[in-house]
Amino acid sequence: MTNLFLKKCILLASVTCIIGCTETDGTTSSTNSGQTPVEVVPTTSPGNQDPGNQNPGNQDPGNQNPGNQNPGNQNPGNQTQSNCRPDANPSYPQLVTDEDWARALVAGTVPADVAFPTIAYSCGFPVLTDDNSVIFIHWYTGENWSVAGGLTNWETKPMVAGNGIWSAELPMPADIANNNTYKFVMNNADWRPDPWALRYDYDENGEISYITKPANKQHLMRWHDFKSPQGLKSRSLHVLVPPNDGPYDVVYAHDGQNIFQTDGYSGGWRLRENMTNIGGNFLIVGIANTDDRMNEYTHVDDTAFGTFYPSKGDQYAAYVEESVRPFIESKFQTTAKAGVMGSSLGGLISLYIAYKYPDRYRMVLALSPTTAWGRFGNDNGTTIADLYEKAGHRSTILYLDNGGYEPQGGCASFLGIDAANLDESDGASALDNMCYTKDFLNRMQNIGYQFDNDLYHWYEPGARHDEKAWAARVYRPLQIFMEK
Repeated sequence: MTNLFLKKCILLASVTCIIGCTETDGTTSSTNSGQTPVEVVPTTSPGNQDPGNQNPGNQDPGNQNPGNQNPGNQNPGNQTQSNCRPDANPSYPQLVTDEDWARALVAGTVPADVAFPTIAYSCGFPVLTDDNSVIFIHWYTGENWSVAGGLTNWETKPMVAGNGIWSAELPMPADIANNNTYKFVMNNADWRPDPWALRYDYDENGEISYITKPANKQHLMRWHDFKSPQGLKSRSLHVLVPPNDGPYDVVYAHDGQNIFQTDGYSGGWRLRENMTNIGGNFLIVGIANTDDRMNEYTHVDDTAFGTFYPSKGDQYAAYVEESVRPFIESKFQTTAKAGVMGSSLGGLISLYIAYKYPDRYRMVLALSPTTAWGRFGNDNGTTIADLYEKAGHRSTILYLDNGGYEPQGGCASFLGIDAANLDESDGASALDNMCYTKDFLNRMQNIGYQFDNDLYHWYEPGARHDEKAWAARVYRPLQIFMEK
């Protein structure tokens, strides 16, 4: 009969809880206009700042394909202008450096929807000049904006409106290491981070923007609207950079807009804190999801909760391997050691990417993976365990975990039966994919994987299928990746 066991996830008050209750990236729609101001929360100082809900990704930078840039292993952002040379634009041959583009944008001779992505995919915002100054640019229309930061002793300095932006040019402080942070200020009251700042982090007041690379300090970097030649929707990339210098090992993580920020969906993954706690010395690249998450994170077509989801897993795997990875390797000095990580359906697609490219990924870090996919609405569908079993033992290290409880009668009696026949005590197992995870592990053992060698499993009794549970145990696979 049709396997309906995952319908027990109604216990979490969401029909998608077992496949990931994760918000989608806001960068998939496009407009070319300035952003609409959000509700103002007045403040009188840099304390109690409200980072706001601006959505800078809802802008269309055109048809730039950043994933196909030539690798240079550069360390991006705030370099000397001689190194900050974006790809030539035949429509603007006179503009060579980021500074050229920034000044043309301020002068109104180049539109914001062309200049912003050009600078963003070069050395990023804010723009450092050859005259040892900093050009701050805010893509926003309306209100009244100023800038404040370490370079102004946190006194607000007015920005000038024009051509759909606000801008200010300020001298670079001699001691930039101790004066590196800034925010934009709306109406002299509402403090906001720069939504296009290449480098940023979080403090007690929310997101904070950096002028240049902070010395010996973990921080984040981002790129908006990263295009997909594979035909998928564009999305943002967020990279956690450790305090050490490269070359770096790299973990590519899904649901990337919900793994670093302090106000993430359901609490987020708290990867910044987890990496600090384990002394993490590798990059984590967060690849944001889109509203096609159910399609992109699955390897075969299936029907779940009455909806048919055609798979885009092959395209997404190619996007990660052929576009995201080359781009990251062009921006950072990296090693050949890479991992792929996700939870729920993100764990499933992580397993599938490593299956598709087995020699390219050292380790899969799959938290509560939805390994039942393929059997939701099809008795004979292909699961990820079927694919791995057919491929045989390979070199990729596999980490899986789960919470929940076993159903009455054990998992042997649970697989393949109708969940409508289970009572509420059995439903707990469906909250965290326990039985299909155990099935996957058993089948991997049968083809030669060995626990604590190239197969790892952690069981957290009763843990729910949510970000709080993943945040509490994600340090385990991160530690294994660092050591293996």
